[in-house]
Amino acid sequence: MRFLKTYDFRGIKGFKLGWSPAGSPLMTAFCFVFHDLMIDTGLSHMQKEVLKITRENRIRRIFLTHHHEDHSGNARAVKQALGIRVFGHPATAEKMARPFRILPYQRLVWGKTAPLDVEPFPEKTDTALGTLVPVHTPGHSKDHTAFLIEEAGILFSGDLYLADRIKYFRADECLGTEIESLKKVLKLEFDTLLCSHFPKPENGRKRIEAKLSFLEDLYGSIIELWKKGMPEKEIFRDLRLKEDHLIRVFCFGNVSMMNGVRSVVRHYENRE
Repeated sequence: MRFLKTYDFRGIKGFKLGWSPAGSPLMTAFCFVFHDLMIDTGLSHMQKEVLKITRENRIRRIFLTHHHEDHSGNARAVKQALGIRVFGHPATAEKMARPFRILPYQRLVWGKTAPLDVEPFPEKTDTALGTLVPVHTPGHSKDHTAFLIEEAGILFSGDLYLADRIKYFRADECLGTEIESLKKVLKLEFDTLLCSHFPKPENGRKRIEAKLSFLEDLYGSIIELWKKGMPEKEIFRDLRLKEDHLIRVFCFGNVSMMNGVRSVVRHYENRE
């Protein structure tokens, strides 16, 4: 099944994309378009639709929030087909300069990515809505970047938000770093939170505050038990954390709640 639905967020077009071999898509992702700019390119399974979107909206430049395949999946295709310039964080450029390995579930749900040359972001970019400023927000990935248009009160948050409460984490996420990134964006002025999976047209700051509160509570609870000498598996049980075993097995352990516990301990130990 190929899924495409269009939304309007205060003059910004949001294209919700998803794909599945049968039935509803397992996960969807947004790319956002205004004037001649596109933020993220969606999953490569939806390449035909994304190429049509870029042509119809006369896109001239693409900004990537990070390298993950549901965000960068069509970057090379649109660049090759239409000569569109693609911009990213230096770490995104380094990652996408050559092929990188993804797990079978990632290839199934989103499709693979293809290497390409990614240009560094300008410090500021003039847009129809105001000046767009990239804000490095690592944690979900090392290269993760959000984009602020202060005049319009809009933050394109990539995967920084996702939800108030997180049920599982990637193995390579760093919760401690993500907490710092959430604090960083709360110093900015915005109300509209254009998350790449669950956009919040209003009260975006409250959503970021809610996630920050959740992660800080989780981090503190884990470290309190870790200092007492409790192993990670016992911490998981003591805090009565829940595992989505279907997700964990489907993702080969790359996505799980246990990864969150391990990430907190790893971050705490590395900063000591």
